[in-house]
Amino acid sequence: MAASTVADLRSDTLTRPTPGMREAMVSAEVGDDVYGEDPTVALLEEQVAGLLGHEAALFMPTGSMANQVGLALHAGPGQEIVTDHLAHVLRAELGAAAAHSGISARSWVADRGLLDVDTALSIIVPDGGPYQVSTACVVVENTHNFGGGTIQPLADLKALREGTRAVGVGVHLDGARLWNAHVATGVPFADYGACADTVSVCLSKGLGAPVGSVLTGSTEQMARARVLRKRMGGGMRQVGILAAAGRYALEHQLDRLADDHARARRVAQAVGTAYPQVVDPQTVQTNILVLDVSAAGWTAGEFIVAAAGQGVLGYPMDARRARFVWHLDVDDPMSAHATEVLLDLLGRGVDDRG
Repeated sequence: MAASTVADLRSDTLTRPTPGMREAMVSAEVGDDVYGEDPTVALLEEQVAGLLGHEAALFMPTGSMANQVGLALHAGPGQEIVTDHLAHVLRAELGAAAAHSGISARSWVADRGLLDVDTALSIIVPDGGPYQVSTACVVVENTHNFGGGTIQPLADLKALREGTRAVGVGVHLDGARLWNAHVATGVPFADYGACADTVSVCLSKGLGAPVGSVLTGSTEQMARARVLRKRMGGGMRQVGILAAAGRYALEHQLDRLADDHARARRVAQAVGTAYPQVVDPQTVQTNILVLDVSAAGWTAGEFIVAAAGQGVLGYPMDARRARFVWHLDVDDPMSAHATEVLLDLLGRGVDDRG
């Protein structure tokens, strides 16, 4: 591979619109979505709600806004959400639930972000009375970003939904990468949707749209969500241009997520065979590869800088772990190059450590 070629594996948010997607955007029929008059947005919302088996949906400019509006539908000031300690809504949304909606949070420690149903149900407080914070919602992330693309087992999601329903607590599914879970497992979207009151899905990650997420739920919830979206500054006008990209992605770029999964697993297998202390290939279920580079004598920051110097870009998750994410702009030659670079650097770390 030419030295100038870069495998950008920092995130699957880095995808660029394909020519076909750009054509769909240019030709999209549009209207004013604040008035609910954009026909392309309406079609996208109907499509996604139908996929997830929910009554209605609302197009959002970002995944964080989709999550935050979803949480605000469940919890109000002085109430809490419960989720795992690696959850995106806790680690990567800048305290938005507290800042915007007065919602607090508690968490359980989760191995690779896996849902622990018994722990989740044991720590919720459905009615805290005048002395404790009341739990309004449990949040589950599928697939799990900081867990390394972990897929939540459907049986566990069903068990959580059953347990929360019995005590009147809601469930919000952060499904930013739910597309990946579906492609990897074959579980129908509606089966996932049945396990949550509200679901957010992202169009600008593996699907390759430039912007946008969708929140789904009941008709009543989405009517409230439209107000909350506007209040948070998310009212949009002729946004069918962007919704068209999402519709194109769902039609043309969903099944190809399997290619990203296969490439990530091939690299994981190569690294895990050479350095089993760095990654267990069996844990790489989708398009995200997390390496414990500290096991090979590196800090994550140093490793990421060294890899970037050889044309492989990644993301330091913490002091020990480096993340690499596959997407439609990373092909087989780029993956092969990434494999060579990662193995070379890990070998250097082991050698230097002695």
